Amino acid sequence: MEILNSIMTWVMKKRIHQIELFMKYPFEVQEELFQRLIQRGKDTEYGNKYGFVDFRNHEDFQKRVPIVSYEELAPYIDRLMKGEQNVLWPSEVKWFAKSSGTTNARSKFIPVSPEALEDCHFKGGKDLISIYVNNYPESKLFTGKGLTIGGSQQINQFDKNANSYYGDVSAVIIKNLPLWVQFVRTPSMEIALMDEWEEKIEMMATTTLEENVTSISGVPTWTVVLLQRILELTGKTNILEVWPNLEVFFHGAVAFPPYKDLFKALIPSDGMRYMETYNASEGFFGIQDQRNSDEMLLMLDYGIFYEFVPFEEIGNDSPKALTLEQVEIGVNYAMIITTNAGLWRYRIGDTVKFTSISPFRVKISGRTKHFINAFGEELIIENAETAITEACRETSAVISNFTAAPRYLEGGQKGAHEWVMEFIKPPNDRTRFIEVLDTTLRKINSDYDAKRYKGLALEAPVLYVVEEGTFYQWMKKRGRLGGQNKVPRLSNSREYIDDLLEMMNVTA
Repeated sequence: MEILNSIMTWVMKKRIHQIELFMKYPFEVQEELFQRLIQRGKDTEYGNKYGFVDFRNHEDFQKRVPIVSYEELAPYIDRLMKGEQNVLWPSEVKWFAKSSGTTNARSKFIPVSPEALEDCHFKGGKDLISIYVNNYPESKLFTGKGLTIGGSQQINQFDKNANSYYGDVSAVIIKNLPLWVQFVRTPSMEIALMDEWEEKIEMMATTTLEENVTSISGVPTWTVVLLQRILELTGKTNILEVWPNLEVFFHGAVAFPPYKDLFKALIPSDGMRYMETYNASEGFFGIQDQRNSDEMLLMLDYGIFYEFVPFEEIGNDSPKALTLEQVEIGVNYAMIITTNAGLWRYRIGDTVKFTSISPFRVKISGRTKHFINAFGEELIIENAETAITEACRETSAVISNFTAAPRYLEGGQKGAHEWVMEFIKPPNDRTRFIEVLDTTLRKINSDYDAKRYKGLALEAPVLYVVEEGTFYQWMKKRGRLGGQNKVPRLSNSREYIDDLLEMMNVTA
């Protein structure tokens, strides 16, 4: 295995030079990619509708092609799922990444073309390893196996004769991985693609106990559930007693800071490494490329052309979209993508902030539809996660899950934000936790601070603490168990929080 580790490490490092090229020449790489996408798409139905053949540059593209949401693209995708081709992209599309997302209650089915699979998702996975072994040349990653917590895959339910398939994006990737990759990952494909999550967690736990796991890839929430079950089965006090050679957790989908202390308790090692990825059903966008930073390098040669809409323009009928040359550090942008799977000027629902423009690095700041702005406070997910992390640090708490929503001005009561939180380790001082949460939000969000001034518009936050397992049971009740399903963090309505509070007997 040492020989295999040396060979694989050498192979993976060869990609670093190409990454350095797009870091050095980002605009040229994006322009060349844009021209390629337009050329490939010009004879599709969508390309003919908007006259791709006449485009000379991306300015023409922006004038003629509208920014679209999933709902606007859904009629084209529905036809693809029923077997039609050359609708959005010229290559045959028979795989679809299913995502409930967090912007809409209905399921979304994102087309995954052969090019998107190979040049985006697979490439992103390989680059993640390349960057990791380049940063940690002493790594023994390939002396053991990588544990992947993936989703489920099913036959396309809309047309059994269409020979098309859907599943969580992780399941689509696992199903199509090259044979050699299957030998260095665990659990088996049969278990990895199970769609009954409670049984799946149990099977994953029991079948990976004896493996030499050196890495884990997954969403923090589901990874915690698995690791805790493994400790229950083995009677061990921490995961290193089960997998002594575990060295890295590749994570994404939800912010990691609120989970950091929990993982340190489960994996008590200063040598344990954590790398964040920005990987969604629509594509693989970013990788944490520096050893001591949680910023993510925007990957510019994955068949994705990027545009960015300033947050304040999101609700406009014709929002101004910027290219990489025009973005600024620290501004909140909605991300718009054009991809080699036929997503043309597609609004994915995420917001990002640039932390660097040479090279281009970003942090995910939230969702375009997941914020609280009932009183003009413009609270975004990034604010919430920063404040919770600080409140946990001050009160020695370890959080598992949370959601928040406004309490409206009704019945003579003033407005407030209500928070439902589930802790692995509750705060040692609940009052102090609320104080730090509130104070931190006021410090980092001037709009929130203005509304909290003397409690004129907003009173102090209200905290509901629920028992461990509550969010799991709530997601199960809603039919939302699975790797691609995430707890909605913030909502401008009370839809989620009222449903959750109704299910549980909780007190503030």
